[in-house]
Amino acid sequence: MKRLLATLAMALALTGCGYNDFQRLDEQTKSAWSEVLNQYQRRADLVPNIVATVKGEASFEQDTLTQVIEARAKATSIQATPELVNNPEAFNKFQQAQGELTGALSRLMMVSERYPQLQANQAFRDLRVTLEGTENRITVARNQYIESVKQYNVLARSFPSNLTAKVFGYEVKPSFTVQNEAEISNAPKVDFSAPAKPQ
Repeated sequence: MKRLLATLAMALALTGCGYNDFQRLDEQTKSAWSEVLNQYQRRADLVPNIVATVKGEASFEQDTLTQVIEARAKATSIQATPELVNNPEAFNKFQQAQGELTGALSRLMMVSERYPQLQANQAFRDLRVTLEGTENRITVARNQYIESVKQYNVLARSFPSNLTAKVFGYEVKPSFTVQNEAEISNAPKVDFSAPAKPQ
């Protein structure tokens, strides 16, 4: 009888300590992160097709293409696993590499607008639309990951579940951050005045 009461008391204590919630939210976070990785991989798979299509434009800036190729190589060289979210340093390195690829692709798309033949190329237009859709999917997946990390971190930092977090080693997980926070925190300067006329 005492053993049964002790087991029942232990079960009640564990349900109130948040242990099961940690398991559920940890899995939810890993799942959300896997979807982020899935979308990043989708984008990385598009890059060779975009580069091959753009290379067909003989006068296209080779520096821009080289930057895209190098950024893709760097982004795909990092071993991206669900455990990456438990290592803030590796997570930041991965996030930086993905940011570099995003920037390189943005520059490629801006430069490509100066090439009418490229803009007229149906394959390039299709790839561009697919890339834009992929970037939107990345944003949605990142938002879902951010939300799941928020729920997990609130549990890890709230009393009494924070005691369970300490006992079982559930650390706060890193979330996405903005790389250029200082730049984007300043409002853009807009000037609609006419440019000065040359004298």
